[in-house]
Amino acid sequence: MESLFEQQTPRPLADQLRPTTLTEVVGQDHLLAADAPLGRMVGSGRITSMILWGPPGTGKTTIAHLLASSGDMAFIPLSAVFSGIADLRKAFDEAKRVRQLGRGTLLFIDEIHRFNKAQQDGFLPYVEDGTVILVGATTENPSFELNAAILSRAQVLVLNRLDDAALEELLLRAEQDAGRELPVDTDARRSLRALADGDGRYLLNMAEELLTLPEEPVLNTAALAGSIQQRMPLYDKTDDAHYNLISALHKSLRGSDTDAALYWLARMLEGGEDPRYIMRRLTRFAVEDIGMADPGALIQSITAWEAFERLGSPEGEMAVVQCVIYLGTAPKSNAAYRAGKSARKIAREMGSLMPPKCILNAPTGMMREMGYGADYAYDHNEQEGFSGQDYFPDDMSRSRFYIPEPRGFEREIAKRLEYWDKLRKAKSKA
Repeated sequence: MESLFEQQTPRPLADQLRPTTLTEVVGQDHLLAADAPLGRMVGSGRITSMILWGPPGTGKTTIAHLLASSGDMAFIPLSAVFSGIADLRKAFDEAKRVRQLGRGTLLFIDEIHRFNKAQQDGFLPYVEDGTVILVGATTENPSFELNAAILSRAQVLVLNRLDDAALEELLLRAEQDAGRELPVDTDARRSLRALADGDGRYLLNMAEELLTLPEEPVLNTAALAGSIQQRMPLYDKTDDAHYNLISALHKSLRGSDTDAALYWLARMLEGGEDPRYIMRRLTRFAVEDIGMADPGALIQSITAWEAFERLGSPEGEMAVVQCVIYLGTAPKSNAAYRAGKSARKIAREMGSLMPPKCILNAPTGMMREMGYGADYAYDHNEQEGFSGQDYFPDDMSRSRFYIPEPRGFEREIAKRLEYWDKLRKAKSKA
């Protein structure tokens, strides 16, 4: 129960509008509907331990609090940022006391991924014996950040970033609470939702700021940008978004969707990603997904990398953009990539086979007597500059590793290989 002083303390709009029932939570119907995981838990009256994984401002804390209320459980919130072993011990002692009174406890740990392994292991006995129902909240991929022991005892539930409809519902609630409309036109209202980037709390903070302005003049998009503080896109070079966005860039290029690739590149650059990291991945893409279909792709990648190093940011970033456009529009082939993997696989399987003696140098008399270099055919002395000699080990049959795709420059390479195969067969019969 809040004290009189707490009741009189001004509260942020996001806190004032915090849902009081699970039906008021927006944007998470895939979890909260009657036939969805949390809906079934509440309906059966049996709440189990879980990890709520999702972006900021999507309702993780609110859902945890409401789950405790629905099960008439004590609610103990902790933040892994500010709490340690001593705080956990106090929470478990309180949960034991509450349990003796016949009541359960929901222990909510925000940013649970910030607890180390020892701290995470400390939850296990109390989760297993039912002292607490653990609800952890994280913005990071639990499979990377949480112990396997915790993941085996807690269901991972993924919260969606709030879509446009959910964000609009929050704006309507803010206006209803204030008894007035936000002083923005239709386009500015749309921009306001876009600026929230799926974060309901951030949206309500912006709305609260706008509601301090007079009802006139009504702000357009340009005026809105000057009235509220914009935040950087959600992106951390050490978190899940880092890997998600580089994967999106790589796969967009592989799918020859140049415009989508440019979008993901822009997201990374706006988030502060090091263009050198991006160029390293683009160079890898040039050899892995384009290869000999367009040998110029590797040249473009290395050149763009060097251009960025010489120009720096922001001018050098145009070289990165140009490289993305080149790679996106280039013909694609992973034939060289597959050839390298296949050759290494056979090399591992076949062991240390000697090269045929005919292609070994013979710098000493003894080596010549042993047959080193004997019967070697010097290709430049042969008709058409091709001897047709077999250069595989004597104890190994010929293998075809490189199979060019019928795209780009590899069409021409395929013609060359076919030509040499015909000559090789003709010479072997001669």
